Amino acid sequence: MAQSSVDFAPTGRLEATTVTAVNTSLRLSPELDREIIAIARGIAMDAPLKAKSGHQGTAMALAPLAHVLYSRIMQHSPQDPQWRNRDRFILSAGHASILQYAMLFLNGYGLELADLQTFRQFESLTPGHPEAGHTAGVEVTTGPLGQGFANAVGMAIAERNLRARFGSELMDHHTFVIAGDGCLMEGVSHEAASLAGHLGLDRLICIYDDNKITIDGSTSLTCSDDVASRFTSYGWNVVQLGEIGEDVDALETALLKAKQHRGAPTICILQTHIGFPSPDFTDSHEAHGNPFLAEHVERTKAVLNIPNEPFWAPTATVAASREFAKNRSEHLVATYKSLATNSEFEACWKPLKSAQWNAKSLTFEPESTLATRQAMPMAISASLSELPGLMLGSADLTGNTGVKIGALNAQSAQNPQGQQIYFGIREHAMAAAMVGMALHGGVLPVGGTFFVFADYMRPSIRLAALSRAKAIFVFSHDSVGVGEDGPTHQPVEHLASLRIIPDLHVVRPADSNETAQAWRDAVDHDGPTALILSRQSLPITTDGSAITTGAGVIRRGSDATQIVIVGTGSEVSLCVQAAIELEQSGITSQVVSMPSWDRFETMSAEFKSTIFPRGVPVLSVEAGSTFGWAKYADQSVGIDRFGASAPGNVVMQKLGLSVQRVVDCAIELIASDKQG
Repeated sequence: MAQSSVDFAPTGRLEATTVTAVNTSLRLSPELDREIIAIARGIAMDAPLKAKSGHQGTAMALAPLAHVLYSRIMQHSPQDPQWRNRDRFILSAGHASILQYAMLFLNGYGLELADLQTFRQFESLTPGHPEAGHTAGVEVTTGPLGQGFANAVGMAIAERNLRARFGSELMDHHTFVIAGDGCLMEGVSHEAASLAGHLGLDRLICIYDDNKITIDGSTSLTCSDDVASRFTSYGWNVVQLGEIGEDVDALETALLKAKQHRGAPTICILQTHIGFPSPDFTDSHEAHGNPFLAEHVERTKAVLNIPNEPFWAPTATVAASREFAKNRSEHLVATYKSLATNSEFEACWKPLKSAQWNAKSLTFEPESTLATRQAMPMAISASLSELPGLMLGSADLTGNTGVKIGALNAQSAQNPQGQQIYFGIREHAMAAAMVGMALHGGVLPVGGTFFVFADYMRPSIRLAALSRAKAIFVFSHDSVGVGEDGPTHQPVEHLASLRIIPDLHVVRPADSNETAQAWRDAVDHDGPTALILSRQSLPITTDGSAITTGAGVIRRGSDATQIVIVGTGSEVSLCVQAAIELEQSGITSQVVSMPSWDRFETMSAEFKSTIFPRGVPVLSVEAGSTFGWAKYADQSVGIDRFGASAPGNVVMQKLGLSVQRVVDCAIELIASDKQG
């Protein structure tokens, strides 16, 4: 068992002479400060102890910092947690969730002791990691390390863009993020930090909890990065705070100075002692993920000079903390809500549904043969006047993926009002930033890349779905039709892997008409959408209506249907060609475009029976893994192997995506169905 002194004198204390004078009348008394911090530290131990699960060490060490942020630094409103101009707080080190819950409890966000006592329990308001939309005051869903840091970059992009376009009276706040060693080890932090520095996001402030501990032990086991030099090279303002973690006045001074810095994001490197002030586990990795035993909690509470009772929180102290938070925010919120606004700004936050747009739905001539990635920017451009909150870009493939819009200017440090973002070759950060932008509000983020690189984005896509963030992920070059680049760039399993993510809306349009409708559908959808687009040109085969129902009949035979041929994307035209050949042989088929499985599943049983009539065999055709098609089809034509380097049409033919193969499989399926 590790033993450590608990007498840590602050070093490197910052002077307040360079900072605007602090109004001490807006502070709690020193006695209340100490008691609130002690309450938070007690809760940080008691909740994991009761749950027999959780992380108390970081929460204990950062209790003074969190208290300073909530009571002295951030503009926030417990009475109106969704106040638009609030400072955003993100706990990227989401394992320390009990710290945020303690602050929300003490500041009056609706959590009570009963909620803290059900920490990590089923349907509790205090889950193991913070979840957006679940607990008032939680901005983003964090847990996978580094994600919250990258979300914060997206939030800072959204704030600055809205401020530049609509003025600082309507939008003028900071984004604060607490990140730990693990957050900065994860690769997403490198991408996101580089992007933030390049864009000069000076309302972004990261406090790096430099405790040099991970679950395995000291960070010296795995990492020897010079974090200060790394962030300096990214163009950040780097502040070495030293060991001031127990000095609330020094922390306040440092953070106020960081707020005043202009031209670059700021990282404050704070050296802390995990588990402080435990006499047993301070500075020990055992304080990280293993709950203290009751005797360890008792000894620590003795050091804190508080009673050894579970969830000790004197009513008078909690009431004083909540009243202070309420009084501190009332003037800010009331002043903001009295400001005159404008319709365009409101439309950013509350966009109209596409059915209410003045712009007509885009349609394409029957002889049109565009790739769906080429139809996408046309659909977006047609709706620009209806979507003032739109911000879109790509990971270096802007022109190739259908998200480059000529009418929009580039977003940059010099042009913060720009709505076209060049994310660079940073798919992971792009996706995570999009989630942050969406959850900030006022912005509709759209990001594109080649479909195969969804692998780099999957953690963020999953968290977008988990938090129902309204982000639109555009993936082009959607099959082995990519061609000569070969199997490294040819998605095979990717469509199936996205379809199984709960609450992710996945759409693979068959032609330009379905693409135009898919764009409107994605804008209307209350959550994240993945649009899967082709590289190759496709003929017009649909009127686009299948998008709203997930599937639709696009060709019926004149006689009783003998087989249903269902496809998605580029293979729908292949299904139509096969149906024509089958008809010449006397076989009547029904061709179905099925752009969205998840939307189809929301339809009635009656509607589903019109798509897949009972007793009629079904053949699916898709240039990808056949995984999952067994739910709808009796037999599948697909690709259950990696692709090959050759012209796209050659790869398709060689791997069995041909009219003749579909015809042969259809005849075989009809015959076997009759025999059965």
